[in-house]
Order: sequence, then C-alpha cells, then structure tokens
Amino acid sequence: MRHSSLLKLRYDGGFGNAATTSASASFGASSVSQAFEIEWRSSAREIPAEDWRRCFPSPLEGLWLYTALEEAELQEQFCFAYGVITRNHEIVAIAPVFEAILPISLVAPGFVDWALRLGGRFLQHLRFQKTLFVGCPCADEGTVGTAPGVKLDEIARLLQRALWQRARRRKAACLVWKDFPESSWPALRALFGEGLCEAVSYPGTRIPRIGTSFEEYLARLSGNRRRNLRKKLRLSRDHVDVEVEIVADPDAARVAEIWQLFQNTYARATTRFERLTERFWEAVCRQPKSRIVMLRERSSRKAVAFMLVVVEGKRAINKFIGLDYAFGSKAYLYFRLWEEFIRFAIEAGAEEVQSGQTGYRAKLDVGHELVPLNNFFRYRNPLIHFIASHLAKRISWSSLDEDLARAIRSRGWSSTPEM
Repeated sequence: MRHSSLLKLRYDGGFGNAATTSASASFGASSVSQAFEIEWRSSAREIPAEDWRRCFPSPLEGLWLYTALEEAELQEQFCFAYGVITRNHEIVAIAPVFEAILPISLVAPGFVDWALRLGGRFLQHLRFQKTLFVGCPCADEGTVGTAPGVKLDEIARLLQRALWQRARRRKAACLVWKDFPESSWPALRALFGEGLCEAVSYPGTRIPRIGTSFEEYLARLSGNRRRNLRKKLRLSRDHVDVEVEIVADPDAARVAEIWQLFQNTYARATTRFERLTERFWEAVCRQPKSRIVMLRERSSRKAVAFMLVVVEGKRAINKFIGLDYAFGSKAYLYFRLWEEFIRFAIEAGAEEVQSGQTGYRAKLDVGHELVPLNNFFRYRNPLIHFIASHLAKRISWSSLDEDLARAIRSRGWSSTPEM
C-alpha cells in the first residue's frame, strides 16, 4: 500500500535572512491566512481529480498522463511523487516529480561525456547519477500546475526548499527542474540564491496556427516547404498504397502492432530519455484523450506507421510515432502520417500543434517553430556543482543536436535562446 508523506513545510511569504529580504515583496505579505504548506503524495490518484483539473487545465497534460505512467510498470526507470501545496487547507498547486538514474550525455555536450569516459570506472559514478526531476519524463514541457490566482513565483521558494530536502533524503546527486518554458524562467531565476543554475535544454516544437483545412495549413508554409511536402506526399503515394485508421482504445492486437512500430523508431533514436514498455502502450491507449492515427498497407493490411495523438482543448499533441522502415526512404511514411494527423487535428477542433523534442529536421520541414526550454539544476556535491555550472554555459542547441546545428547554420539562427 502506498502512503502519503507526512512531512510538511510551511511558507508565509517571509524570509529568514537579509540576503533574501529584497525578494520578499514578490511573494506577498506574511500572514497566517496566506501561508502555503507542502506535503508529498506517492500516487496521482491520491490527489482529487477536481484539483488536477484546476491546477492542470487544458491544454496541460495532467491526471490522465501521470495515471498512465504509474500503470506502465516503469519502476525500474522512474519513481514518481507529487508535491501538493495547500493554502488554508485547499490544494493550490501540484508539482509532479520523478527520480531516475540517467547518463550525463542527455544534458551535457559530447566532450563532457567523452572526458568522463576516459576516467573509466573511477568516474563512472559521474556519468550515471541519481537525479530528482521536477516535471514529467513524457510531457513536452516541465510544469508545476497552479490553481487560478496562484503564480509560480509565489510558491517557488517553498517548493525548491522542499525539493532540496527530498533530494538529500533520497540521496539524489542532483535536482533538476526539467524543460521549463520561458514563462517560468523569471520565477526560477529568482531561486539562484537557493543554489540553482541554468542550462539550455532541447527545444520543444509547435505550430501555433494550423488553419481550418489541410490546404490552408499548406498555404501557411513557406513556398519551399510547401513544394517539398507536396512532392514527398506525391512520391509516397506512387510508392505505397495506404489506408487510414483513427482508433480509440485499441484492442490487444493493435497495441501489439503499435509496440512493434514504436520499437522500430526507438531503435533509431539518437537521444533516449525513457524506455517505454508494452504495458505503457496498453495503459496510455485506454485513456479517453488518446487517439491512434494508424496507416495500413492496403493489400496486406499490415500496419506501417502510427502516431499517438492527444487533443487537449485547442491543442493537438503529437506524442509518439512508429514507422516500418522496410518500405525504404521513398515511402516517406512520416509525411503521410503527418498529413493524416493534421487532417484529424483540424477535424477534432484543434488550432495548434505541439510535437515535443528531437527529430527536428522533419519537424522543421513541416512548419514547426522552436520553443526554448531550459533546465534549472543544483548538484549536492559543491565541487561537481561548480564544474557543472561552468559547463552549462557552453551548452547550446548546436551542441545538443546535430539536426539543430545544421538548421542553425543554414538559417543563420542564434545557437541559443535569449538567456
């Protein structure tokens, strides 16, 4: 049986030392009636669904995603928990966190991992460290959900101190606020006095306006991108004849097809954060918000491509894809899948598309823009933290991903977002 943590921290807007007094105004006046408290829950279901809806309103991914992750039997990879912040006994914020042992190569430039490899087993513990993350392993952006009228900067200091206590108690080497968007940066930068440092992360991708038809979407692309996409779709139709299925709550046979196609694409990925299991697909496909866009080769009825899609309000989220690469590059299955996704998203009432991190070359080709995301971190070991804080200044989009580096060179973009 799972139990909630009884540890509580209290925060009433005041600070205990002169170094932080100047920041107290942004956190509100000190009073018992305005005090925030935090406690930990070990399951998403221990938090009432209504509080999830208030703190994670659409288009944020909330209870359904964390429930699916807990059902997916990912215990060997992740340990989930939820910081619940209350005021006057009412839940006003939910901070999902997870623990994982991950390679430093996911966030550091290649030369850092290379240098640590040279140290052999003596530096092995630096290459793979237990980390406490704020956010979600499968969400496009890090989010601390807040109720209406509550802002992140009001609770960030309380939350950071509770997180740091938890990291020490759980013997995590590092605490990371993972992939937080620009709207969160001022509140998190205000915590530099708590020891946090900042590093560029893999950007997200989105199309803010897809139009009301596929032709209108095409018209919004640049001329070169529009011509290239039309050409790829034409060549694909000449190469392979497919039909489309839009599936809710797929049966076991379809889940098995999804799992195999996902494995094909996962094996080709250059950046891997989570290893999703077949049990995950069984859990996530049952969620009411989930839809599977699937392509089948018409004559054989074989599944050749799929996309897991979640429609949250006016946003359609392209979560995961899987392709059958046996048809060769001329099949352009990704672009056929993309066309059907856009058609489905428009029909479902979506106005924008979010497609997450990595796979940037294809996403830029179909009109995505990059969404800056940053990590905020603190190591428990002061020496490692000092080194990491200096190395973080050398991390850029170009150093994280070769597709981004090529796009930056060809388009003359800045290698990093504004910091």
